[in-house]
Amino acid sequence: MSVQATARITAVLDGRGVTSLPVLESDGPLALRRTRARGGPYARVTVVGAMSAPLDGDRLAIEARVGNGARLTVDSAAATIALPGPGPAAEPATYEIELSVGERAGLCWLPEQLVSAHGSALRMTTRVELAPTARLVLREEQILGRHGESTGTVTSRLTVHRAGRPLIDQQVAYGPGAPQGWDGAAVLGGHRAVGQLLVVDPAFDSEGLEARLLGPTAALTPLAGPGVLVTALAPDARLLRKFLDEALNDVLHTVTG
Repeated sequence: MSVQATARITAVLDGRGVTSLPVLESDGPLALRRTRARGGPYARVTVVGAMSAPLDGDRLAIEARVGNGARLTVDSAAATIALPGPGPAAEPATYEIELSVGERAGLCWLPEQLVSAHGSALRMTTRVELAPTARLVLREEQILGRHGESTGTVTSRLTVHRAGRPLIDQQVAYGPGAPQGWDGAAVLGGHRAVGQLLVVDPAFDSEGLEARLLGPTAALTPLAGPGVLVTALAPDARLLRKFLDEALNDVLHTVTG
């Protein structure tokens, strides 16, 4: 039997200038925990997987709203593993993430990796609405197959609007049923860890970054707006995270000077 669950987070700035969490609703396998922020003014929420999910046919969603002036970091306690269902082939699982960030607010969306296990099928959608002065750091990482196995099928779409106008809209697909050539030399070249880092900050309006390579399998691309996109490939999850962490430090140093 498939699972349907939606977890919700609302972060607001209270009268003392502190970010509070008036809404923290867990549901099904999506358990939300208020955790201690690692310094700074951000409130922090950790997503803890309460059961094995997503399986084929599951419908999971997380909604997060960051009110004006509030600051929120969302991470996860462990990787999310997309698994095949127990019965005959069912509909693909879906995992939908809806994020909104208000004026002068900040959101760091930093989950652990998504692992696409052999035989699984997952469609992941992330939609973000940003106010003109909002800041965003968003990381996505896909690991194509567990150790010693081939990947399942995963399709991931990221759509970001700022001030009501599109900033980025892209979709990637890997595994059986994906467009032919997804694992060829011009796409993944046999790598099994792929990720991206999106940083949006009004400071980029005056402090632009130039497109450049960050290594043989990583690149930084400025967006047509106050943001940059870093994409990276690696043979494993550890090296992928290393590339993205180094890129984030580089980008944030540019913003802060």
